[in-house]
Amino acid sequence: MSIDSLGAWAIVVAIVIALLALDFVVTARRPHAVGLREAAAWSVFYIGVAIAFGLVLWWIAGPELGTEYFAGWIVEKSLSVDNLFVFVVIMGQFSVPPVYQQKALLFGISAALVMRAVLITVGAAAISLFSPTFLLFGLLLIWTAVQLLRHRNEDPDPRDNPLLRWTRRRFPITDDFHGGRLLAREDGRRVITPLFLVFVAIGSTDLLFALDSIPAIFGITQHPLIVFSANAFALLGLRALYFLIEGLLERLVYLSIGLSVILAFIGAKLILVFLHREVSAEFPEVPTVLSLAVILGVLLVTVAASMLRVRRHPQERAHAGRVYPEHREAEAGAAGEGAPPAGPSPS
Repeated sequence: MSIDSLGAWAIVVAIVIALLALDFVVTARRPHAVGLREAAAWSVFYIGVAIAFGLVLWWIAGPELGTEYFAGWIVEKSLSVDNLFVFVVIMGQFSVPPVYQQKALLFGISAALVMRAVLITVGAAAISLFSPTFLLFGLLLIWTAVQLLRHRNEDPDPRDNPLLRWTRRRFPITDDFHGGRLLAREDGRRVITPLFLVFVAIGSTDLLFALDSIPAIFGITQHPLIVFSANAFALLGLRALYFLIEGLLERLVYLSIGLSVILAFIGAKLILVFLHREVSAEFPEVPTVLSLAVILGVLLVTVAASMLRVRRHPQERAHAGRVYPEHREAEAGAAGEGAPPAGPSPS
């Protein structure tokens, strides 16, 4: 079976839908605060599924495509850790009770999967129809790396989110969580709950992250199925990973620097791909194995250096890093009618 065939796509999509359905069943059956042991078990399960898929792909399609998948999955997994920083901030600012947090994460991640599938389709079509797309993607990643490095000691503010501000202006909002519902009725009218706003914040924030992570994985592979698979398996484990490393996140003080290096490296690789294909074959292409080695090396150095830094300076705390500019009018929008009170930021 070809990696680009409809049959292969049907199998991958069926696996993703089955895993999402499993998550929804587990979450809906008994809403509860997720403990460390449960989070660890689910994290191991999703990592195991992702690795098993890669090994099957390696066996069926060959080591080259298998290596591309693993490199892409590691890139998406490492970039998704940055998402978790923002999720922590969102949960804190909306004061989401622990018992409802995994439901909010699950709905947000499900929406993110759909949006990423659309972006991957658009990106693949752009690459096939317009060869300078590699150059544009490369420049975008380098710009993102510079911005992330410049603002590494800042956290993105969910109140900067234009979709969230529009939702607050457009719909009546209650401060009551109504037992974890997204929609409820108060005084005979339909209202949206703070959990719905959290869902909007998580889903749309991930869309902004996808504008960087999708070009990044296209720097590893140009096979849409591998791009989608790596994204899907990286996102599916985010719910459990959030509860597993929530306390560890603030210790990864050099994570933004490490991610900046990875994004800049992949950006340069994409520019070389464009130059090799469109200008001259004299420009080298970076092998996938070397990309995988660089990405793993940067991540290992980043984690080790972060642990050493925090051990010597226990008062230091990590930040997600801001890429997109802050909207000054966000404060006014967040203070509008029905906006839930902003709790203290965990960072």
